Amino acid sequence: MAKIPIPPPITLGCEPAVGSLTLTSSKKRDYRVTNRLQEGKRPIYAVVFNFVDSRYFNVFGTVGQNRINVYQCLEGGVIAVLQSYVDEDKEESFYTLSWACNIDGNPLLVAGGLNGIIRVIDAGSEKIHKSFVGHGDSINEIRTQALKPSLVVSASKDESVRLWNVHTGICILIFAGAGGHRNEVLSVDFHPSDIYRIASCGMDNTVKIWSMKEFWTYVEKSFTWTDLPSKFPTKYVQFPVFMASIHTNYVDCTRWLGDFVLSKSVDNEIVLWEPKLKEQSPGEGTVDILQKYPAPECDIWFIKFSCDFHYNTIAIGNREGKIFVWELQSSPPVLIARLSHPQSKVAIRQTATSFDGSIILGCCEDGTIWRWDANQPQEQQ
Repeated sequence: MAKIPIPPPITLGCEPAVGSLTLTSSKKRDYRVTNRLQEGKRPIYAVVFNFVDSRYFNVFGTVGQNRINVYQCLEGGVIAVLQSYVDEDKEESFYTLSWACNIDGNPLLVAGGLNGIIRVIDAGSEKIHKSFVGHGDSINEIRTQALKPSLVVSASKDESVRLWNVHTGICILIFAGAGGHRNEVLSVDFHPSDIYRIASCGMDNTVKIWSMKEFWTYVEKSFTWTDLPSKFPTKYVQFPVFMASIHTNYVDCTRWLGDFVLSKSVDNEIVLWEPKLKEQSPGEGTVDILQKYPAPECDIWFIKFSCDFHYNTIAIGNREGKIFVWELQSSPPVLIARLSHPQSKVAIRQTATSFDGSIILGCCEDGTIWRWDANQPQEQQ
């Protein structure tokens, strides 16, 4: 009997549950604009709440041009300016920002962009703590390891992902090579509980899952290294443990949801899927597409979604200045808010959802930051 042909790498399980864009009154959550801040005329590419330090959950940072700004969300829609940094290079244009921690617990701001240099700023002393040079091109995203917040990963146009120790300034691992991305890497994320695992995605239309397990001794060594960072035996991780072609275009944002993966491309939706790895044959496996969260008019690249700390809601802006807020863990997905304002008309590059989901920020192409606050239940009556 003839052998059945082996199916392609992706096999789909049951049909994915697709969310409806109709707001249901029982789940609907009312938000109102409480502030609109004009930072300048140039795009703001990133806005991020500090989730690594419980003392500063209401503090957020933004980046645009060669500036990094730090704000605090106060009661009544007030946004207080705390700190502002201007990079010495006027040509720098920051694209990404992440909060990290020194081993003494001090909050750090880690930013990168056009020049490919990572700036680490000590928010306590308001001084540049370190600068990391290594990437051969611009940096599209930086993320922090929540379990070890002095570890950050950076995704670059140079087709690589790098793992850094912000305390010692060491580049520990480079994820690139034979099995690496074949175009710009646009987004990267640490697994929330499996400390060895990261996911990355990019302009080669793929999402790759990598493991650091066999290189973990180098990660540990990076904390005690006393010689020059340049003398550290940085290792290449050439092969991911899994590769998925979920999308047919650039993949510009990916986040873990437990062991599942959220990813989006330029086709007006966020996809939730499960990677099913074959332990015996690394790099292979199947994908089960679980859910789809529609995001209308989200067909340009470099628009990034955000979730609250507990991943109850997900917020995504679009090119028309609207924000869609979905209940993340219901099936099928439930749209709980559609945020729009007559004066918000340009692309929202990134949203930031506060710790408890009560505040949603959007940073825009026209240099504005919008703050939306959820109405308290008694206000809705």
